Amino acid sequence: MIAPTAPAQPVVKLRERVNIVDRVTEMAARFPKKHAVVWPVSRRGREVRYQSVTFAELIEEIDACARGLRSIGVARGHRCVVFVKPGLDFFAIVFALFKLGAVPVLIDPGIGKQQMRASLAEVESDAFIGVPIAHVFRKLYPQAFRKLRATVTVGRRWFWGGHRLRDIRRKKGPPIATEPTRAEDVAAILFTSGSTGPAKGVIYTHGVFDAQIRSLRDHFGFSESEKDLPTFPLFALFDAALGMTAVLPDMDFTKPGSVDPRRIIEPIIEFKITHMFGSPALLDRVSRYGVETGAKLPTLRRVITAGAPVSPDILERMHGMLSRDAEILTPYGATECLPVASIGSREILAETRSVTAAGGGTCVGKPMPELTVRVISISDDPIEEWNDQITLPTGRIGEIVVKGDVATRAYHHRPDATRAAKIRDGDDVWHRMGDVGYFDETGRLWFCGRKAHRVITRDETLFTVPCEAIFNQHPAVLRSALVGLSTGNEQQPVICIELEASSRNANRDDLARELLTLARTSKLTANIRRVLFHPAFPVDVRHNSKIFREKLAIWAARQPF
Repeated sequence: MIAPTAPAQPVVKLRERVNIVDRVTEMAARFPKKHAVVWPVSRRGREVRYQSVTFAELIEEIDACARGLRSIGVARGHRCVVFVKPGLDFFAIVFALFKLGAVPVLIDPGIGKQQMRASLAEVESDAFIGVPIAHVFRKLYPQAFRKLRATVTVGRRWFWGGHRLRDIRRKKGPPIATEPTRAEDVAAILFTSGSTGPAKGVIYTHGVFDAQIRSLRDHFGFSESEKDLPTFPLFALFDAALGMTAVLPDMDFTKPGSVDPRRIIEPIIEFKITHMFGSPALLDRVSRYGVETGAKLPTLRRVITAGAPVSPDILERMHGMLSRDAEILTPYGATECLPVASIGSREILAETRSVTAAGGGTCVGKPMPELTVRVISISDDPIEEWNDQITLPTGRIGEIVVKGDVATRAYHHRPDATRAAKIRDGDDVWHRMGDVGYFDETGRLWFCGRKAHRVITRDETLFTVPCEAIFNQHPAVLRSALVGLSTGNEQQPVICIELEASSRNANRDDLARELLTLARTSKLTANIRRVLFHPAFPVDVRHNSKIFREKLAIWAARQPF
């Protein structure tokens, strides 16, 4: 009797195969005993106890999870929602899904119940992997999980059934072969934060992830000798692929703007961290603490901040905590396309700061060499095909568009959103960033705000970032936000002000008069005649840094005139 033969497997050329797990496997072969992930497990007073795994152990954990997930039916192409706290389980599960060719789906839990339900229903997930509280949510809204095939609880399982990770995790067994995925294959669905509209699932291919890793390594200089403190969990996944040690701080990752600065500073010192990512809101708290206490971070070589424009004051305070050779980088991008451009803090403080203060926008630096970036005429309508004639000259404010390997090509199950945000150009696709800005004579890109936030009056169009910079010069202002109130076919510009803590008891009428006098010093703000004081601006759930101007506009419309 002739034994049945296995189905023929497709022959994939090495140059066509792309999977981020291959990079982690390579790092494990090169640095098997090096720490890959360090995470906090308990705290007693100021003392934190950490656990860690080496790169060799991380690969074993990835394989154990992959064996277990495959045993319950998770396979290539399956969409798998993951709600797991940052730590070893998060790394092992996400990389195991990549290894199986499955598609992890990551959504910010802070986007709110309504957006969460809509996003999960849109995904039509095959598997749900989460901590207990995530399963409680799943059981409360079963209509969002009609096609679910498997569930896994990370931690204690209660009344909902399914599998426990500890039960399916299979330590022993043959090595799991990585699925031979290619650049165009879907790798993950990452949801936007929903801070400028409904949260949308961005389709990431394996090619996009690979391009991002190359950009981080080649442009920002990441190396295998470094230790990273990632305060945004998703970015921690890049560390393993780059051979860096990821040290996860003991913090609430959903509230970076409320972080205890000591929980950032202490692990940097203890583990001699060389690199960290922090949103502007997080760096604001850390740098203010540094000014108050004189705390220093001498091992940090590089700090990256993104998520919203960062003020020069924060950069200046942070530099006071760093060594003379350290740099703070402020890359520009979005979930749909990252990174697009970058600039260092030294260039900002020495050259662009004064232009920003005068209303010139926020300089985000020169585009990445491998990308094509253009500024086009502003339109709220879809643009089906690329046309060079829509490109604007240097110095003109328009919409920023990007083409290249890190630019995603579509949203999941959102054809209208895809049509509105993408422009076909032969076999390529331009991504419309939804931001406005311009190029200067040196080729640097300047950010002037979101396209949807511009205020269109009878006489002019006002852009948020340039106008707000004028008001931000007042020492009592922590931050400002331009919003437009609809009056017929036009808008009335209103500036909302959040005050510094030291100025919150000041006379508001006097401050309003001073701010309107300041507005008249610039042609950008001369026609703004209404000031409103808000106690604390609503901000995005991901970085706590983007101002939720849509909510502010609703609030402003309700205020007495």
